[in-house]
Amino acid sequence: MFATPAFAQTAAGAASGGPQDMLIQFLPLVALVVLFYFLMIRPQQRRMKSHQQAISAIKRGDTVVLPSGVIGKVVRVEDAEVGVEIATGVTVKVVKAMISEVRTRGEPAPANDSKR
Repeated sequence: MFATPAFAQTAAGAASGGPQDMLIQFLPLVALVVLFYFLMIRPQQRRMKSHQQAISAIKRGDTVVLPSGVIGKVVRVEDAEVGVEIATGVTVKVVKAMISEVRTRGEPAPANDSKR
């Protein structure tokens, strides 16, 4: 095959992309990473930080929710564990990190749906 001069110039021009072409090619990827950070990673970090603050501020008398859905009252606070009373006279030891939600004494109870 014989290459015409016009074909050779077109092929050489397409193969040698400048740094500007490379930047335009990676720009959507960079935008996707930034979007992923602001929509997924940052809100998760905020939730983790607020959960850790709530866990570290647990005190006796707080109401806590365990991952299984059991609600109990904190009766003893230790370094890594808390004693949670889940029924009258029934106290269980729970690892602090496994507490899902902390409800303080001053929070009002949620309204029932049947009382509209």
